[in-house]
Amino acid sequence: MSEIYFSNYQLERNTHYFLYIGSIKNYGLNIFLKEALSKIYNRKFDFISIIQDIFAQYPYPNLMVVNPLVNEFSRTHGRKASCRVPTRDFLSSVSNNPHVQELVKKLLDRQKKLYIYMYESLPEMKFDQLPGVFIVGPDSKISERLNSKIFQYETCKNFLPMVDFRICNGLDELLKTTDKLWSNWTEGIFVSEEWSAGGLKSIVAHSPDDIIKKFKDNKLNYLISRFIPHDSDPTVLGVVANENDIYIAGIADQFIEHGNQFVGSAFPTILEKTLTIQLKNHTRRVGQWLAREGFRGIFGCDYLVDPQGRIFFLEVNARKQGTAMEFCCTLENTLPKGSAMLPELEYYAVFQERFPDHTIEMQNNFKKIHWATHNYKTRDMVNTRSTIFCHGSERKAFRQLAENRVKQDVLIFDHIGSGLVVAEKSFLARVVALGQNRSSVLKGLEQGKKNIESTTAKS
Repeated sequence: MSEIYFSNYQLERNTHYFLYIGSIKNYGLNIFLKEALSKIYNRKFDFISIIQDIFAQYPYPNLMVVNPLVNEFSRTHGRKASCRVPTRDFLSSVSNNPHVQELVKKLLDRQKKLYIYMYESLPEMKFDQLPGVFIVGPDSKISERLNSKIFQYETCKNFLPMVDFRICNGLDELLKTTDKLWSNWTEGIFVSEEWSAGGLKSIVAHSPDDIIKKFKDNKLNYLISRFIPHDSDPTVLGVVANENDIYIAGIADQFIEHGNQFVGSAFPTILEKTLTIQLKNHTRRVGQWLAREGFRGIFGCDYLVDPQGRIFFLEVNARKQGTAMEFCCTLENTLPKGSAMLPELEYYAVFQERFPDHTIEMQNNFKKIHWATHNYKTRDMVNTRSTIFCHGSERKAFRQLAENRVKQDVLIFDHIGSGLVVAEKSFLARVVALGQNRSSVLKGLEQGKKNIESTTAKS
C-alpha cells in the first residue's frame, strides 16, 4: 500500500472542494473549473490535487502526492529520486489509499456532493462508484471503449478519410501481415497496440526486427497502417454536449518526434483556411459519433496532411488534449468577457447535455496570440543539479501578450528541482513560449529546452 509522499492540504470553512487526480502539468485547468463551479453554484469552490509527480519542493497549495514506486526507486539509487508511475497503476493506488479514502469521506460529510476532475477518465479511479461522487468528464467505461484504436478505425472509415490499415490479432499475425506489406508500404509501417497514447505503445517500423524489439505480447490486438511522409500533424480540440452541439476550440500543429511521439504543439496552425474548414468539419462528424456512443466532454482529433494537401485521420483521444490549458488562455483573451471556458463547457456537457447560453466559438485570432509548448522528458536517467523557478502564471502571461504589454515570453513550468535522480522517460518540465508570430515562439521554445537541459547531468 502506497503511503502519502507529501501532503499540505488544509480545508477552509464555507468552501466546497473538488479533487483533481492527475499530473501536475495539467494543474492550471483546475483554476478555470474552480471559477466555473463558483459561478454556477454561487459559492466558494477550491480544489485539492492528488498527483504522482516527485519534486524537490512543492510550491502549490492543497496537494497530496501518491507514488507507489518512488520509495523503492530511491532506495535502489541511495538518494532522493523521481520516477513515473503508469497512469492506471497511479489511479488504482489512489483509489485504494486509505488516506485518500479518508479525505473523500471527509469531503462528502462536509458537502454531500464531490466532483472529481481528471485528464482522462479511466475505470481504475473508483471513487465515482460512491454515492455523491461525480466525474466532471466522460464516463470512464465509454471513454475506454472509444479509445480503442481498432474500434476507432473500423468505425471512422465509414465517414473520414483514412490511411490504409489492417487489424492483427496477436504478434504472430502482426508479423505475417507486415511481411506481405513491406514491399508496398516502403516508407514504413505504423504499428500500435489497441490502446496507446503519446507514442508509448507504438512505433514506425521499417523492418520485422523493429516490431520484434518493441512488441512481445502475442495475446494483444494490433493496428497497423501505412506510414505517409508528411510535414503537418494538426490536432483539433473540441467538446461534445450532444449529437447536435459540438464545440470546436481550435486547431494546433503538433510536434511529433520519431514519427509517433507527441512532445508539444503550436498555435495558430499554419494550414490554409480551406484545410482548417475541412478539419473542423471532420471533427464535428467525430463529435457526433462520440455523442451517439454516449460520450460527453472534452475530446481531441489528430490528423496528418500530406504534401498534396490531403487530410488523413489518425486518432481520436476521448479525453483532454495537451493543448487544453493553452486554448483556455487563448479563448479567455479572444472571446467576449464572460464566455464559457473549456472546463465550464465540459461541466454542462456532462451534467446537462447542453452548452451554457454564453458559449461562443473562436472565429479568428485578432489578438495575434501565438504560442508553442514542449513537454520535456528525460531520454536517460539523469541527475538534476539546479532548479528553474517560474514566478509568473500562464494566464497572466497570455493576458500581457494579448494586451500588447509584452512582445514575447518564455515560461518554464513544473521543473522538478535539484538534487534528484530522475528515471528515464520522466517528465522534467514544461515550456510555454508566447509571441506574435510562429518564428519567435519556436526560437523561444528552443531556448526553453536548452535551459531545462542545462539543469541536468547524466547519471
